[in-house]
Amino acid sequence: MSRFAALLPVKPLAIAKSRLSGLGDETRRSLARAFALDTAAACLASSEVGAVLVVTDDVAVSVVLGRLGCAAIPDGVSDDLNGSLRQAAAEAHRRWPDLAPVALCADLPALDPTDLDAALASVATGASAYVADADGVGTTLYTAPLPAFEPRFGPGSRGLHEVFGAHPVDGALPTLRHDVDDEEALQAAAALGLGRHTREAIAALGLAV
Repeated sequence: MSRFAALLPVKPLAIAKSRLSGLGDETRRSLARAFALDTAAACLASSEVGAVLVVTDDVAVSVVLGRLGCAAIPDGVSDDLNGSLRQAAAEAHRRWPDLAPVALCADLPALDPTDLDAALASVATGASAYVADADGVGTTLYTAPLPAFEPRFGPGSRGLHEVFGAHPVDGALPTLRHDVDDEEALQAAAALGLGRHTREAIAALGLAV
């Protein structure tokens, strides 16, 4: 039985993935959109995830993710990712009270549902947990029951999550740990196997990855 509602924060494409700006604005926007689509698709395919709630002020993104099967709400807390996630967790609880909130980065284009299932299956009911990124400094996933849901994404988030009581999820989980902020990270994700939307965007853009 599914236990989680996935929360995916997606920046408006006009400003998303600024560290990919060297590839050009059209490429940056196309990749950001594809990353979000592949992350959402993997969440929807996860047996542990019963619903996906996208948080974005980009209407076009909310429409395309809605076609995949996600629900979407506007970002009501500008320039505060963790505040946005807390608001989304409350809304997810209102819609799906039996599902615990789990926040994920929306830039996991190689995410395999089996890695997500393995991570979430290891989280005990009522526990707070996080998945560290491939660098061991940041966080790609955080979950806690709503009363204790206090995400701390941002610089040094792995340490902050642990200091405030969340437990690390063990295991290799390579596709869940590789978020993409720059070209080097995109190459690393490509080596794991990119999702369909990102592959199609790369092909359409004529990128060599």
